[in-house]
Amino acid sequence: MIHHLSIAARDPNYAAGVLAELMGGTAIPFPPNPGSFFALQLDEHGSGVEVYPAGTEIQPGGEVGSSFVNKDARGYGSTHFALSVSTDADTVQAIAQRAGWHCFDCNRGPFHVIEVWVENETMVEVLPPQYAREYLAFTRPDNVTAAMAKAGTASARQR
Repeated sequence: MIHHLSIAARDPNYAAGVLAELMGGTAIPFPPNPGSFFALQLDEHGSGVEVYPAGTEIQPGGEVGSSFVNKDARGYGSTHFALSVSTDADTVQAIAQRAGWHCFDCNRGPFHVIEVWVENETMVEVLPPQYAREYLAFTRPDNVTAAMAKAGTASARQR
């Protein structure tokens, strides 16, 4: 289980606030990296998303732990994650629209996701309850390996 992860945003406070709203949680400052915020789902798993200022790199720091270094701002990247929420699909889309973020209801074949693009640069696959049930059915330990082997390549998603 992943308890938290981090992404970068040009406006971390706003991005964390919108993510927290999608999760039905709250956003708070993240003091270890000034200017960062933590969107907390407030569930029994400690689920959350740390949102750092764009350009932040996490670098190894040896026994004292990692350090945060700010580099150039970023754009699109390869990082994305799936986020199960108790929020219904219509509300997810309304929140994303209000934030001014791209939002697409997508059929991945064995399951659906709502792509919410944080600041129109970082994709989050939001899974309202029905979509989460589909995803969990697909990723059951007794099913996922064979299902992925059968899935093939989705050329429409490649450029």
